[in-house]
Amino acid sequence: MSIFSENIRLLRGTLGKTQRELSQQIQITSSRYSSYENGKSKPPVDVLIRISRIFNVSIDLLLSVDLTKHSLKDMLKLPDNRIVLPVVVDQQGNESIEIVPQKATMGYLRGYSDPDYIESLQTISLPFLKNGKFRAFPADGDSMPPFKDGSFIIGKYMEGVNDLKSGNTYVFITLNDGITYKRLRAKNKTSLTVASDNTFYEPYDIPLNEIVEVWQYATGIFPEDF
Repeated sequence: MSIFSENIRLLRGTLGKTQRELSQQIQITSSRYSSYENGKSKPPVDVLIRISRIFNVSIDLLLSVDLTKHSLKDMLKLPDNRIVLPVVVDQQGNESIEIVPQKATMGYLRGYSDPDYIESLQTISLPFLKNGKFRAFPADGDSMPPFKDGSFIIGKYMEGVNDLKSGNTYVFITLNDGITYKRLRAKNKTSLTVASDNTFYEPYDIPLNEIVEVWQYATGIFPEDF
């Protein structure tokens, strides 16, 4: 059977529905739905969209990722079920470091999962940064000295919250606050406690369900008068 067939069989099981119940929800016959699970036929685009919405899983994942190899509980918490990180490579196939514009941070929140948006960003190359995917984010305010307006934080992409370590600094991409750079104080059951290095600001919690991406501090780009 195809990846798609295995995936919808798995997801139907997580919902506790029979083929007949799910086919009624999709608005097709049970025999037609059964042919999808058995790999005998493929759904047209309109049916595929309905299936995606019922399972709350992107079409990309339904068709291309073996969901049996991933934690559904963790994956379904992501806003777009994204597993693959859009990247930019040069003509030699080397990954570039994309620079998120200083005046367009909210644009990143809308386009972080869009390959076309990521490809539109300016890039730089820093050969000494290896073994990971890196991206540059603008600093804002005075909460994390020595970074200030005009400087950039280059972060290394983190695959999951379990990889984060207390005491390290990270760029958090969140649904409510956009891009924020803070030091991790503690990992809680449903949130992360973060703090500014500038003690004028109080520590606070970021709910896990608001986190879109996390990038660990790797190096910085500072203005001329640093």
